[in-house]
Amino acid sequence: MFSIIQAAGWPIWPLLLCSVVALALIIERFTSLRTSRILPPRLLEEVLNVSAQQLPAPEMVDRLAENSLLGEVLASGLRAVTAEPQMPEGKLRMVFEFAGRRAVHQLERYMNTLGTIATAAPLLGLFGTVVGMIEIFGSQTPGGGNPAQLAHGISIALYNTAFGLMIAIPALMFYRYFRGRIEEHVLELEAAADRMLGQLRRYTTA
Repeated sequence: MFSIIQAAGWPIWPLLLCSVVALALIIERFTSLRTSRILPPRLLEEVLNVSAQQLPAPEMVDRLAENSLLGEVLASGLRAVTAEPQMPEGKLRMVFEFAGRRAVHQLERYMNTLGTIATAAPLLGLFGTVVGMIEIFGSQTPGGGNPAQLAHGISIALYNTAFGLMIAIPALMFYRYFRGRIEEHVLELEAAADRMLGQLRRYTTA
């Protein structure tokens, strides 16, 4: 492996850094976007059952907010109604919308970085190719070429192109995959917030 890095020259180091960062982000996103961490099963039904007759205690709402992202969205509505009894329904809807935007922001954390790596890696590989081509042309002299420098220039060009694609393709695939997961979670969070809003209408004014 070290011999390949030597053959690829100094332009390979930014690509190696991108590969490490991309791998770390992919692992982090796999962990953070698990359904059990975003939308625990039966949590919505349990909250609806608890709040069917009366609003839960503040301590219970705090524990709900710490449970998951869904719990945080549901807790925002419960806290708003507890703090302002007979809150207008339109205002409560705005509370849920703001909580939803915060949830989307958390779901999309690091996605821009992963997308940037997927876009930049081929460009970094192309940069390495250009560096290799410069070295190839530099090996050509009026008195003849330098075979060692020529071979090194070809190695730089080919290895950097290959590394750039090897990093960009998986990064782009995982970026698209995580985007799909985020969209699914957002739709489910919106549906849960809508059901919770219907439950809390009894504590609001028209």
